[in-house]
Order: sequence, then structure tokens, then C-alpha cells
Amino acid sequence: FFKQEVKLPIYQPYDINPALVDSDLMAETDHRITDFNLINHLGDTISLVDVRGKILVVDFFFTRCGTICPIMTSNLKLIHDKLPDGVRLLSHSVTPQADSVSVLFNYAEQYGASDAKWWFLTGAKEEVYRLARKSYFACLDEGDGGYQDFVHTENVVLVDTEGRLRGFYDGTSGVEISQLYRDIEVLTKEISKKN
Repeated sequence: FFKQEVKLPIYQPYDINPALVDSDLMAETDHRITDFNLINHLGDTISLVDVRGKILVVDFFFTRCGTICPIMTSNLKLIHDKLPDGVRLLSHSVTPQADSVSVLFNYAEQYGASDAKWWFLTGAKEEVYRLARKSYFACLDEGDGGYQDFVHTENVVLVDTEGRLRGFYDGTSGVEISQLYRDIEVLTKEISKKN
């Protein structure tokens, strides 16, 4: 008789596969994404303050990738066009030495990405890899962001307006990207009830 309200979990490090979580962070009980200093495809310096109060959809890619990255970017483009205000896509290049601002700008144009909704980010490799491993838990917790280190993951992460992790999705799966979109709608409603 009663329709039960859908509520998304708030993921803490202990809820996530331990292979993805730095052992130093496993005891955290109020995990939130950490500050960062990157550059978007428009050449603007971006930090946490620039996305504060936004729902974030986060992935890691590189423009020269011929396997999972074009699929992920195409799938994100499908939801990009329908995203409500207050949601921002953040695509982090894992090969910042190759993905300069101009390369990312051309990539964004290739996918018809709106600057108001989607930023492609570059910056210090150590910074990007730290975010992937210690903020978003998007890839295996191995490596130091050094020359030989390489992140290649299909994981897409949903982050709420308070910087908490709310969902993990396979960016190469149309079914999971559809679920991501439904979860964004749930999260948007949750936030509007608070305000």
C-alpha cells in the first residue's frame, strides 16, 4: 500500500572493497572527498571550492585510450544532456603529460560537452592518482603516481553535495549508466527536501 522511498547509501571506506582503499583510511567513519588543485579544459584552475554544493559524477580516462574510455565518455554524454542543474561531471585525465588543456578542450568539443555541466581535468599526475585512490576509491590502491604507475578504470563515482560517496558504477555499461541517472534523480530529490 505504501511506496517505500528510495535512499542511496553513504559509503564509508569499510563498505568498499579493501583492495580499493588505503589501509590508513579504512577506519574513517565520515569520509569526504579531499581538496584538489587541477586545471579544466578551459584553462581554469579548479579546486573543491569550485564544485562545493554540486552533485558530482566522477571518472578517470585518457584521450588516447581506444578501449574503455570512449565507451565511458559516450555513456556519460547520454546522461549529460539530461542532467538537472546542480550536477557536474568531472573527467580526470590519467595521462596529464599527454592531455594538455588544448587536447582536453578538443576532446570536450568532440563529445559536445557543455562547459556548464562537464569539466575535463588535468594537472599533476600524483594529484590525479591521489584523488582516484584516496578520495574516490575508483581504482586499486597500488602505486604512487610515479612514472611507471598507471590508472585505468571503468569506475564512475557519484558524490553528493557534501562530498560523500553515494554510488559506484561501471561506466562501460549502459544499464549501470541508466542506474546512475536514476540515482542522480533520487539524490536531487533528497537534497531539495533538505533545503
